[in-house]
Amino acid sequence: MMDGLGPHAGFILAAYLAAAVILAGLAAAILLDRRAQRRALAALEERGAGRRGGASS
Repeated sequence: MMDGLGPHAGFILAAYLAAAVILAGLAAAILLDRRAQRRALAALEERGAGRRGGASS
């Protein structure tokens, strides 16, 4: 596998690894922020501050 990448195999693999780590970090940050936003929304709704502009049923 390494022979097919040529003399720059180490750099190529490191670049792919760095990209994978960055993408995983971004995905984790999005999921953590989503949880925090849901908790904040639940706290607001518990206090009686409903969503604006939505049709209430």
